[in-house]
Amino acid sequence: MQAHVIRAIFVLAAATCSSAWAQPVKITPLGSHTGELCMRDRATIFEDPTGLRILYDAGQSVTGADDPRLGKIDVVILSHAHGDHIGDLKMKALDGGTCDNPLVVSAAPNSTTTEIAAAKNAAVIMVVPLANFIGRKVESIRGKPTMACSQTGADIVGPLAAPCLATVQTGGTRTVKASATSKAVEITAVPAAHDSTVPIALLGEAERKYLEPDSVSLILGPPSGYVIRFTNGLTAYLTGDTGLHAEMQVVERDFYKANLMELNLGQSALTPEAAAYAVNTLVQPAAVILSHVNEAATAGGKVRPTTRSAAFITLVQGRPGYPALSGKTMEFDGAGKCVAGC
Repeated sequence: MQAHVIRAIFVLAAATCSSAWAQPVKITPLGSHTGELCMRDRATIFEDPTGLRILYDAGQSVTGADDPRLGKIDVVILSHAHGDHIGDLKMKALDGGTCDNPLVVSAAPNSTTTEIAAAKNAAVIMVVPLANFIGRKVESIRGKPTMACSQTGADIVGPLAAPCLATVQTGGTRTVKASATSKAVEITAVPAAHDSTVPIALLGEAERKYLEPDSVSLILGPPSGYVIRFTNGLTAYLTGDTGLHAEMQVVERDFYKANLMELNLGQSALTPEAAAYAVNTLVQPAAVILSHVNEAATAGGKVRPTTRSAAFITLVQGRPGYPALSGKTMEFDGAGKCVAGC
């Protein structure tokens, strides 16, 4: 009788864990205009079933730390230091201006990334020079040093009492838990083919004076993409700004087996044809989310037929392509299938 009871308890516990892990990952783009994919849109929030929330590339389409759409943020990741990603500008007001030309104001000297990390007590996970730059600016806001994130074993465990740095090199992984009893989310920095110069407006006076005459700036380490393995099994590849490179196949597809891709369609790096090749041939995810399009890609939430975005989506084969519509939460299961909101 006792054996039957123990077995029943074990089965119930296993079913409970399986049910929790089967819950979808929620993905919410934060753009300049509600329900659209617009010129400056970059920011995305990923929410694991355990409640862990990750902000990717805060950029210029948020109002800063006071943006009401942010909510709790546990982790801030940043692909590179360009102004449209680190956030040298911020929205003057949500839905201000047009989708093609949103109203923005300066976020100097701190950046939207810094403001949010400081206000939300977030773990800053990015390559070392970029993390150190953000950490020093967080220090200037809070008036106290930004320390390395403490760990329990190999894991950073939330909620955090203060913002902290969890630096990585390209290829490095950090594991983060929403609580001591949660399963960990794995966040890995992966290669991108781009550069990572910081806007001069975010530098100190001495650096600006030295660099401005030659119209150059500082490079804050290599650019990155990210692979995030969520607790329900979803493995998302966030490309960052990048051109085509062989690691998309060797690293993201063959090794990490990414089944969801958030692709940045930057016109200086990828044509629609090249972007479609990255999806169809190199990575082969179950689905792709389209972001960073540098155009007013949608009207009324529908992709405009004459855009680069439309050309890309037409070329994607054998899998759905979803525009990153601001404020519209998409939910993905562990296999990379959208189960709600798409």
